Formats: sequence, C-alpha cells, structure tokens
Amino acid sequence: MSDADRTVGGGGASGYGAAGGGGASGYGAAGGGGASGYGAAGGGGASGYGAAGGGGASGGGAAPGGGAPGGGERPRDVAVDYPLARLTTIRTGGRGDFFARPQTAEALVGLLAWAAGEGIEVGVVGSGSNLLIADEGFRGLVMKLDGSLATIEQDGQRLLCGGGARLPQAAAFAARAGLSGLEFGVNIPGTVGGAVKMNANAYGGDLARVLEWVEVTSPSGTARRAPDELGFSYRKSNLAAGEIAARASFALSPAEPDSVKATLADMRSARRAAQPSGIKTFGSTFKNPDDPSAEGRSAGVLLDEAGCRGLTVGGARFSEKHANFVENTGEATTADVIALMGEGRRRVRERFGVELDPEVQFLGEVDTAPLWGER
Repeated sequence: MSDADRTVGGGGASGYGAAGGGGASGYGAAGGGGASGYGAAGGGGASGYGAAGGGGASGGGAAPGGGAPGGGERPRDVAVDYPLARLTTIRTGGRGDFFARPQTAEALVGLLAWAAGEGIEVGVVGSGSNLLIADEGFRGLVMKLDGSLATIEQDGQRLLCGGGARLPQAAAFAARAGLSGLEFGVNIPGTVGGAVKMNANAYGGDLARVLEWVEVTSPSGTARRAPDELGFSYRKSNLAAGEIAARASFALSPAEPDSVKATLADMRSARRAAQPSGIKTFGSTFKNPDDPSAEGRSAGVLLDEAGCRGLTVGGARFSEKHANFVENTGEATTADVIALMGEGRRRVRERFGVELDPEVQFLGEVDTAPLWGER
C-alpha cells in the first residue's frame, strides 16, 4: 500500500476538495445499534472538506491588509495564525496560517482564485467531528462555510442546503416540514458538503437516493452536477482538489411530521445508547472492514475483542462505551491519537488478521507512520 493510499490521498481529505498533503473532516460515523452497540459503527462519513490545491475564503475576522505567500494582497477578512483545535470535536492540533468563513458563493469563488494564484493550499472544515489536525498546524488556508453557504430552506418537496449546513439540523428541518428521506442524517454530526464529498450514509439511508443536485465551486466558478456525475462509491466521491460542494438540493417525500419526528427520536436514542457523547471525541475511528476474516464484525467489535476498550496512550483513549471511538481525556495531542490508533490496528491485525482502515481524516502534515506500524 502506498503512503498516499494509506493517508487517504496523501494526507487525507474529507468533506470537500480532496488533495495531496492534508484533509479536513467533520462527520463522525453514525454507528450505533447492533450487538454490543457496535453494529452500525461505519455509518458516518466525513465532513469538513479536505485539503485542496489552492483555495480561499472570505469572512472570518482578521484585520485588513497583510501579505500572502508570493506577495499577493491577502483578502481583508482572512485571519492569520488561527488556532485550529477549536474547530474539531477531539480538540487537538496546531494553528493555521490563514482562516476564513466565506458567506457567499461569489466570495468563495474569489477567494479560491486568490489562494490558487498564490499557491496556497486549502482545507475546508465542517463540523470537525472526525478530523485530526497536525500538532504543527496547517501551512495554508482553512475555511468554514457560513452565511448563505450554511442555510437550510424549503422549496416545495425539496430541501435546499448550503454546504456548511449541519446535516442533523437539515434532517430536523425536513421532519418539521413533513418531508421524509433525510432521516439518516440526524446521526451524522457533520455538514451537507462533507456528506456529499464523502458519500455519507447511515442507518440504511442513502444520500444518492435523495440528492437531486450539487453546486460545486472551484476557482473558476460554480457549476451544478447531478448525483450520477459525482462518482459515488464507499465513503468517497469524485470531487477533486479545489472543488467544494457549496450547495445541494434534496428531493424528499411528503410524510406526517409526527411520524418523521418519531423516527428521528428513535435514531437519536439508539445513538446515545451506543456511542459516547458530551466529551471530546470524534466519530468512528476506523471503517467497518469488508475482509471475510472479520466474519461480519464491525470495527468496534474487532477492537473490543482485541482488548482495546479503554486502552490509553498519552491523553487519548479508546472509549469504554464504544471501542471505535477515541476520546481526549484532557491534554491529548494528535500524536497521542495516532499512536493509539496504531496500537489498535496492530492488536486487531494480530488477533484476527484484519487490517483496519481509518475513517478519521487528516489536515496538515500529520505523521501517520505509527498508524501503519512504521518508525
């Protein structure tokens, strides 16, 4: 396996533009249910958007002026030396050279063009719920979609969502409007754009079945694509570096609001029963394997049976409640999390002969050698 393959495209990319050397995430897996509470542990996806080859953003709150690599003028709303750990649910990682919150598609296009012209790498962060940021930070521009790029609106039986809209909120909005088809999104704690990028599904839901179109923004502008143009496969799409899912339309079906709300309540309860909450953690750490040697067991079950439940490295720990979730017990670093994941993979490989692939995504130059048993 090449290093690029190991790190999900040379460093990982989640949510939006995949690219070499970084990634950003947001969605945790939406697991829950099943034996030992692990049955659906692979049902999440990833959010944020991932490193892209050039990009930019507007919004975000920095002082006007300032320079940029290559000597170009930095857009006035781009912050510098921004602490990134606060953008993730695991709360690890260093600082980003630039940070912004684009609020319109036009601003997004212009800023992507700025960064592309200056040779600045871009990462887009959604909910940050399965994202690991390098302890050394990210040498580029990190964006978080906001404003009109994070709204949720109803248009008849359609739901129109900005790429930065949170999928659980979109599912709840649909329920109140008496629209069915997006229920699975209530247990994917990430953004719509990230769900599109990573083809996020859970609890039997199928994003492609209800997705009508996506508006994809790049440095050259915005274009609309249908689901069959997105190359969906397990946990991925064909969105390329510098391409961001800025807006999406979901074609839903009419239903009784109370019935849809009841379904959401049941799904939330199943998740709370099976997965840790209210702590510094991210979604599913590893994908559910399709290796016959796993004999149908999820990643969580394999980790549990390999003795990983409660296993601790530094400030990182596999959850006592669900072994496929990593918790920050206080002062964990990204290096701690990677070392813990590496030990979990080693134990599962030695016990069952199964190689677990990470579901978590990376932003920045994360040293993943310990994850693969390399030194």
